[in-house]
Amino acid sequence: MKNIKMNLEEINNQLKNLPGWQFKDNFLIRKFKFNDFNEAFTFMTAVAAIANEADHHPNWSNVYNQVDISLTTHDLGGVSQRDILLASAINELVMNFSSQLN
Repeated sequence: MKNIKMNLEEINNQLKNLPGWQFKDNFLIRKFKFNDFNEAFTFMTAVAAIANEADHHPNWSNVYNQVDISLTTHDLGGVSQRDILLASAINELVMNFSSQLN
C-alpha cells in the first residue's frame, strides 16, 4: 500500500464508513466511554495489539472510563490510508467488545 497524505475530500469520503470518527487538526479522533476503568484498559490493551500488528500506533489518553484516540501519520503530517484502516479495525473491535460487555 502506498502511503500518501489524503486530502480533505478523500478523508470526508472515508469518514462516511467510520461511524464515531471526526477529522480535526490533521487527526482522526474518537472518544470511547466504558462502564469503568477496567473495561477501558481492557479495550486499550486490545487496541494496542492491533496497532502493534499494523505497526501504526495511536495518540491516546485514558481518564477512568474514557479513552480518547487520535490517529495521524506523523511522517506525512496528516491522515493516510493507514489511519483509515486502523480506525476501521478499532471500530470493529469496539463493536465486538461492546457486545461482550453486556
